[in-house]
Amino acid sequence: MAKVSPGEYVNQVRREAGKVVWPTRKETVTTAIMVLILTLALAVFFFVVDSGFSAIVKQLLGLLG
Repeated sequence: MAKVSPGEYVNQVRREAGKVVWPTRKETVTTAIMVLILTLALAVFFFVVDSGFSAIVKQLLGLLG
């Protein structure tokens, strides 16, 4: 690994940071809405699955007692 001076390092960091393409406000809002929708869908899915397993376990435990 080549050693560079602190000043050159800062210059390299600035050049690389200049290449970053930030998302637009519309892209950010759209992505955030999609994340919320998918999170809600997964929460409902896991609630249904958990409720189903809970009912099955209660039925099985009811057979023992």
